[in-house]
Amino acid sequence: MRLAFNAKRNNRLGYLYDLLHELVLRDLKLRYRRSVLGILWTLLNPLAQLLVLNLVFGLVLQLNIPNYTLFLFTGLLAWNWFQSSLYAGTGSIVDNRELIHRPGFPAAILPVVTVASYFIHFLLALPILLVFMLLSGIPISGAFFALPVIFAIQFILSLGLIYLFAAIQVTFRDTQYLLGVLLFLGFYLTPVFYDTAALPPQLQPLYRLNPMATIIESYRSVFIQAELPAGLPLLLWGLVSVALLWFTAHVFQKANYRFVEEL
Repeated sequence: MRLAFNAKRNNRLGYLYDLLHELVLRDLKLRYRRSVLGILWTLLNPLAQLLVLNLVFGLVLQLNIPNYTLFLFTGLLAWNWFQSSLYAGTGSIVDNRELIHRPGFPAAILPVVTVASYFIHFLLALPILLVFMLLSGIPISGAFFALPVIFAIQFILSLGLIYLFAAIQVTFRDTQYLLGVLLFLGFYLTPVFYDTAALPPQLQPLYRLNPMATIIESYRSVFIQAELPAGLPLLLWGLVSVALLWFTAHVFQKANYRFVEEL
């Protein structure tokens, strides 16, 4: 009996893995279908942002941050992964009606596909970040072993938020538009192009309530300072992200029963 249960579970996990693989490839192909540059847009978009923001805050309104190009690009890559996956993931159920209407289709995999797809975009841009590191004279250190932990925390955090917003979006279609406004504001309230060390002391505790502030600073510790990120803040947000994912996954599963009716 136990062997049969284990075999069934392994078959189920294998099916979900294959399904995730195929859906991620499908998402990447559809996004750049009939595009001349294709997946190169993954690199051109953050580079264009880097050029403009580096011009404004590196030359015009100088922030006097060492290695500012690397500092800025690190923040942009992390924020773009978070922002793009959260916005697209919120509409992942509504935008895939044909899949949701298929009997037995695991709707919970769609938000995972979105986060994984934009994670691939993030990884494709990392070689450019490494070039900036080498040009800045920063060595590749043992701190790079901390990257999988940071990746995992950001992935879990994003997925936890998406499960909640995607479930709400099915009933309240204004959710994605409202989220777009919040993400626009969040860009300026997150230390993407500025350093939290320059903020007044009374604002420092408020910024610690922003998980992306800790995550971006952790990336910068690895890529710029070539040292391990602060362990305690990262650990705390890791635990919060896991708890958030556990809660929102349950909310999503309960809402899952009405998706077909709502769509």
